[in-house]
Amino acid sequence: MPAVLKGIIQMTNRYIKFPYTVGEQANIKRQFAAMSGFPNVIGAIDCTHIAIRAPYVDEFIYVNRKHVHSINVQIICDANLTLRNVVARWPGSTHDSFILAHSSVGNRLRAGAVRDGWLLGDSGYPLRRWLLTPFSNPQSAEEVRFNDTHARGRSVVERAIGLLKCRWRCLDASGGRLLYQPKKVCQIIMVCAILHNIALMNGIPVPPDLPQHQHEEPDPHPPPQQEGHHQGARLRQEVMRHL
Repeated sequence: MPAVLKGIIQMTNRYIKFPYTVGEQANIKRQFAAMSGFPNVIGAIDCTHIAIRAPYVDEFIYVNRKHVHSINVQIICDANLTLRNVVARWPGSTHDSFILAHSSVGNRLRAGAVRDGWLLGDSGYPLRRWLLTPFSNPQSAEEVRFNDTHARGRSVVERAIGLLKCRWRCLDASGGRLLYQPKKVCQIIMVCAILHNIALMNGIPVPPDLPQHQHEEPDPHPPPQQEGHHQGARLRQEVMRHL
């Protein structure tokens, strides 16, 4: 089993790739625009919790806001439900925005790796030039329209997470919880993510009798808006005017 996990994980860079180049982004942007009407989107981001048995070490940091021991997993996908980034190493108490800020994708986007494109995230994330979030309290018809269009684009990551968990029942609460220590659970999650993309590439259908994934509410109490918020706010206003 460890050898199998290690062997598949070594293929991560082959099957899970974030679109940093203009050429990689062009088709993704077209697909998001056709699906949702939202322009220039290079990915939708969300986190999901994978339930685990209470670990022996640092048990308390794995307790999430629903009082369940878990791993909090970051997922970024494209409009075809292909996983473009998966971060599976943080305990359940970790805030979604913290995971992004300490991920390679978050660091590279913050450093300007993508000049013309953005992620769509829920209100648990901070507003940035490269990460657009909905208006928390829309005050006009334009803001409502922006939120509705944003929600259509971002919903694809919920479907991707649902498909991942439906295909691999060990990741879904309906299948119980993973009875391994956190390090091995994180390896299993990454392997399931890689196999998810391989299954999509090969048109392997999901068994029809699997349950639907339940939407997870955004993490409450996002961190205070810091550098980049004003740029993101201006960009969001500009996008809103053109929807």
